[in-house]
Amino acid sequence: MAKPHSDLSFTSDVAKFYEDALVPMIFEPYAASIATRARGLAPSSVLEVACGTGVVTRALAAQLPPSCVITATDLNDAMLAHGEFLGCARPVTWQQADVMALPFPDASCDVVVCQFGVMFFPDRVAAYREVRRVLRPGGTFLFNVWRCVADNEFAAVVTDAVGALFPDDPPLFLARTPHGHGSRDEIEADIRAAGFEHAALEQRDEVSSAASPERAAIAYCQGTPLRGEIEARAPGGLERATSVASHALRARFGAGPIEGRISAVVVAAS
Repeated sequence: MAKPHSDLSFTSDVAKFYEDALVPMIFEPYAASIATRARGLAPSSVLEVACGTGVVTRALAAQLPPSCVITATDLNDAMLAHGEFLGCARPVTWQQADVMALPFPDASCDVVVCQFGVMFFPDRVAAYREVRRVLRPGGTFLFNVWRCVADNEFAAVVTDAVGALFPDDPPLFLARTPHGHGSRDEIEADIRAAGFEHAALEQRDEVSSAASPERAAIAYCQGTPLRGEIEARAPGGLERATSVASHALRARFGAGPIEGRISAVVVAAS
């Protein structure tokens, strides 16, 4: 089923909250580990797709030697511009690109990296084929995928709390898209269908930390396309929805700094 266009609406407003609130809370723990995996493959060139605001790009730049060429791409101009503005420890090429039609030659890179982006691809198998096309023989596609929303505690609480505000039409972005593709069987089937011969899948659990329930609520309600779903249902209602999510997080995890489980599947396809 095609995803609603709103699921891809990472506007400039979303990009700021995404980087400031969501990245440190759930993306940074995985960024370091996927960069370490990439370093272990000793690549001379790395292509990152769906780089967002560059949390993995910065980790790659810090861990890979200067001789390794890094190209970071994203379909969304607002996210890419924010990542380029933040910059990296060393030169990186930032380029707008659609993973469905990558503007790179066949067999042009050693490793392709994608952190929590494949869930947004309109046709994952076709996108994986395109990734395979640009990989050199023996190259590796490294990516990770969130497991279901029930296994990611902050996201589950926010989904339930905001959904209760709109019982006839609950906003289900988090469950539908970022947390809608965590089945190992589905992941393996897509990889095989795209022509990859080998796939190693590993469940990786981490701890998500937020300075307060309010901070976590802002991250999910205002730093993801859930924002657009809320505003479409209740113009001017974003602050109320964020407050409701904050109260639900406080009731579950307490006041002050909070922690919750996050869970993903990390994939190496070759």
